[in-house]
Amino acid sequence: MKYQIVIAGFGGQGVVFLVKVLAICAGNRDIPFLGTENHGMSQRGGAVSCDIKIGDFTNPVIDKNQANLIIGLDANESLRNIAFLRADGAMVTNAKEDYPSIPFKLARVDANAKALNKEFPIQGLNVYMLGVALACVEDFPFSVDEVKRAITQMNAKVAEQNIKILDMAIKNYIS
Repeated sequence: MKYQIVIAGFGGQGVVFLVKVLAICAGNRDIPFLGTENHGMSQRGGAVSCDIKIGDFTNPVIDKNQANLIIGLDANESLRNIAFLRADGAMVTNAKEDYPSIPFKLARVDANAKALNKEFPIQGLNVYMLGVALACVEDFPFSVDEVKRAITQMNAKVAEQNIKILDMAIKNYIS
C-alpha cells in the first residue's frame, strides 16, 4: 500500500490529533508511516498542514500532484493545498459554500454549522471530518473499525465521545 494524505486546518482544530490516529492505524498493521508538519503549530489559529505518507516512502514531504486525499478542516486551507492533490484524488472539506468547478472528487460538509447546532462539540470537528472521509473515500487506507481502535488507543477517556462523532459523520454522509 502507498497512500498520501494532506490534512489542513488551523492550529487548535486537531490536525495533529488526526495524524496521530492515522499513525496508530498504520502501526497496528505494521505499515510504514511518515508524517511532517508543514506550518508552525506554535500559534493557535495559525495555518497548519501535515503531510502523511502511508507505505514504503523515504521522504515525508508530499510533492505537488501526488496526494491521494486532502482532508480540510477549513475551506480556505483546503483550497490552499489543492495543488498537492493528484488528478484522481479526493478532497473532503469543511465548507459552507459550494466550490467552483473542481476537477477532483469532492465531499463538502458544513461541519461548523453542525457543531454550532450542537450536533457535536466543536472540538470534535476533526473527528467528524475523518468520519466523512471514511464514508466517502473509496480507497481510504483504513477501515472504520481500525480508526475506532486507534482513537481508543490514543485516549480512552474521550474515545466514546469521539467514536460517537465518527459514527454520526458516517451516518450523516451516507444518508
